[in-house]
Amino acid sequence: MSALDYEQLLRAAFRTDADAAYYLTEPDTAAYATFEHARRADVPFRFERVRLGVAMSLLKLLTDLGDHEESRRVLDVLHRALGARSVADIDTVITRDAKLFERLYTNLYVNEEGEQILQLFERTLDADIQPLMDAVIREALALAQEIDFDALQEDEDEDE
Repeated sequence: MSALDYEQLLRAAFRTDADAAYYLTEPDTAAYATFEHARRADVPFRFERVRLGVAMSLLKLLTDLGDHEESRRVLDVLHRALGARSVADIDTVITRDAKLFERLYTNLYVNEEGEQILQLFERTLDADIQPLMDAVIREALALAQEIDFDALQEDEDEDE
């Protein structure tokens, strides 16, 4: 069930073919299933790939919700980290741009959905075991399915 939830979250966040093609590869979409079947030695790395996929999904939702440049920059860092070959390489990519993560919360006005997304993002970063990550995935998927991005786009078009 969780692999399916993970894949649905990715599809909900990266809704357009262009976004999916740019941000996701087949191994990225299959990261949870790969994690579930990983050899013991590979579990930490495979878990980190799931974490990156969930974090990217949340930041993509946040970006689409309010077109926040800070969240787009952090999304790009996470995307680069997804290409890493080890946990150490992931840490190197993230650490190099740690200031972007700090700025994500500075001067960022978000609505209620944006606050929920940021809370889920924080929980994603804190989740260190599968049940915690599964809970974040389920809640993020439910939130992604509740947000009416088409209505948000219509509101923006009317404002212009």
